[in-house]
Amino acid sequence: MAVQPEGAPCWADAMFTDVEGAKSFYGDVLGWTFGESSSEFGNYTQCYADGKAVAAVVPPPPGHEDQSQWCLYFASPDAAATAGRIREAGGELLLEPMRVDDFGTMCLARDPSGVVFGVWQGGTHEGFEATAVPGAYCWAEVFTREPAKSDAFFPAVFSYRVKQMQDDQVDFRLFDLGDRTVLGRMAMTEDFPPEVPPYINVYFTVTDCDDAVARATKFGGVLRFGPLTTPFGRFAALSDPQGANFSVIDTTTTQGDMPTVTDVA
Repeated sequence: MAVQPEGAPCWADAMFTDVEGAKSFYGDVLGWTFGESSSEFGNYTQCYADGKAVAAVVPPPPGHEDQSQWCLYFASPDAAATAGRIREAGGELLLEPMRVDDFGTMCLARDPSGVVFGVWQGGTHEGFEATAVPGAYCWAEVFTREPAKSDAFFPAVFSYRVKQMQDDQVDFRLFDLGDRTVLGRMAMTEDFPPEVPPYINVYFTVTDCDDAVARATKFGGVLRFGPLTTPFGRFAALSDPQGANFSVIDTTTTQGDMPTVTDVA
């Protein structure tokens, strides 16, 4: 794939205490195959859909065995400059820009509402080799209890154009780069248990949402919401057996009209 523009989601990975368990689960649910783990880079293991790199799994470093969670990375031509804008916009750098051999440069950050994300300046590893095909990344949404903070932060860092969905039931915004919508923002309601922190929900493409849900729950996953058919596709929100949240979506099964959106000044 071509190098993604600054602010476009370009990669996803997750830390799992039980990496073999994660490989088994996502292999069963999403059909992933896995590369050799790289001991030089903390046993980082790439995940493949139909031979294309679509994500990675890795064990946590000692002392960081927190609940597993997917981390979405945003493309940057200059990770150090992006890190500077993160600080200026009120974010926190959890990991300063760090070169990863000739693969690229990464940093990890937290927005003012508590959402953790990554930045990736591609080198020989440019990010996703495929998107929006079965098993691959398709979409992501920032879930936050303090939407005003995220709404100010992400456009300040990545120059997004912002649109508001006109829906009395949910507070939902869309972040655009040019004419392409690259990210959503959902305000978390009281329906979310208080122990669930703000996070970025990553969607993976499947050919049949209900079948994917059935496989996920069979192999220890927990259904959190859905399946529900929308104008964007039929999707469901899940947690894997180690607690990492993610969603699956079949974009070919749709229902209803696209919602009305308005530009936010």
